[in-house]
Amino acid sequence: MAESDGHSAVAARTAVPTRDLFINGTWVAPVLNERLPIINPATEESIGAIPAATAEDVDKAVKAARDAFTRNGGKDWARATGAVRAKYLRAIAAKVTERKSQLAQLESMDNGKPIDEAEWDMDDVAGCFEYYAELAEGLDATKYTEIKVPMDTFKSHVTKEPIGVVALITPWNYPMLMAAWKVAPALAAGCCAILKPSELASITCLELGAIAADVGLPPGVLNIVTGLGPTAGAPLAEHPGVDKVAFTGSTATGQRIMMAATKAIKPVSLELGGKSALMVFEDADIDKAVEWAMFGAFWTNGQICSATSRLLVQESIADEFKRKLKAWAEAIVIADPLNRKSRLGPLVSESQHKLKAWAEAIVIDDTLNRKSRLGPLVSESQYEKVLGCIEAGKKDGATLLTGGKRPKHLPKGYFLEPTVFVDIKPHHKVWTDEIFGPVLSVDTFRTEEEAINKANDSIYGLAAAVISKDEARCQRVSEAIQCGIFWINCSQPCFCQAPWGGVKRSGFGRELGPWGLENYLSVKQVTKYISSDPWAWYPAPSKL
Repeated sequence: MAESDGHSAVAARTAVPTRDLFINGTWVAPVLNERLPIINPATEESIGAIPAATAEDVDKAVKAARDAFTRNGGKDWARATGAVRAKYLRAIAAKVTERKSQLAQLESMDNGKPIDEAEWDMDDVAGCFEYYAELAEGLDATKYTEIKVPMDTFKSHVTKEPIGVVALITPWNYPMLMAAWKVAPALAAGCCAILKPSELASITCLELGAIAADVGLPPGVLNIVTGLGPTAGAPLAEHPGVDKVAFTGSTATGQRIMMAATKAIKPVSLELGGKSALMVFEDADIDKAVEWAMFGAFWTNGQICSATSRLLVQESIADEFKRKLKAWAEAIVIADPLNRKSRLGPLVSESQHKLKAWAEAIVIDDTLNRKSRLGPLVSESQYEKVLGCIEAGKKDGATLLTGGKRPKHLPKGYFLEPTVFVDIKPHHKVWTDEIFGPVLSVDTFRTEEEAINKANDSIYGLAAAVISKDEARCQRVSEAIQCGIFWINCSQPCFCQAPWGGVKRSGFGRELGPWGLENYLSVKQVTKYISSDPWAWYPAPSKL
């Protein structure tokens, strides 16, 4: 597949490094010496293996983190200044930027994300570490916050301290970025961490260990264990040496982690599933709204918890909207995720530019020389799950507008056409259940009240969006929808400065921004008696 300027449309595949577990600053083979295959979802071929940790390995990692947290009275990390920790975070950010191309290719090969999306993710990883370096420095200025109390014989202040050893369990759809969302604020706060990435996409998370070693991060501050959920994730969540668990993933797994945490009464923060609604009103620019609907449902191959996969369109524009939606969906380029146009200039990290570039790349006329916009699903099991959901949608009586099958030109790999269902009923599983694939369900509404009621009729509450030129309406809808993230005239923008998290069965707690840092800090009250007078709570004995 040669490009007209002589360059290959498919980026050369980088070699997958062979790594062990990263514990106490060194690479350690798992106790049972077992490994799990890494399957490239675009080719269905094994491209390497990750170590399969078990409870014994987890115990080693927790001990290393605990030792690092308490070493030298905590002065080496937990009680070091924020400025000291910030130097390491910035060094990590610089190393991610230096290795951006390689890390993006590894990410794309591991989970099927189109290469340019993976590169944008690496920009955001570096940006996240830079951002929390700034917040770490800010902790020094606010270490002691005075509290006014009603008695002048006392002085009181609050200090914030790292919560301790934290378990960070992350998903496969944004492997390195979701790790950064947790690792960066945890380390900025002074915590020591054990990162457990998804077994379906662990390559770049292990490379984060290599980067930590390269920048000289003190041993034990960051430990990385890979493996299956039952044999590595569960022992980590249940470990008595862990002071907090932060998890991003499915609601079912989040429930199990909550139950495990209750045994030790340890705090948890959970960012779980979603089934977010996008409401389009009749005054919207239809072409722009279709573009956002596509992006909201099919970005990251549809494998994103905040995907606006429930589309609500006002009846008066529904027919035209569905016609254009079908045409756009059928024009999306489905290809090897490493396919790119080598003529493209350097990519940028600002979310607005990302969205514009994504939309402009949707239609490319030359089918043999086209940039991938939709890659494969992450694994065979996820592929079969999504196909099963599509079949359930058909059986329920929803109408398949387009997609729902393997593209004819891709006989191998876990590829699936972007899928759109219409004629939706409230009980249809494609409307109620999180599918985590490129599947969009479309319903209609007549009034604003009906749109709000349909949007809120979900067990989830992660995100939602509205598209309308009426600013007052947008404000009303934003206040009425039960969710943690709301977008107006867009879908999916994410900034590390803004809070991220949901309500209802989408979890609780917030990541990103200063709220993400607060996740890993404990508040301590310190009160001092400053009077020279005795307290005189009880008369002193006559004989002392």
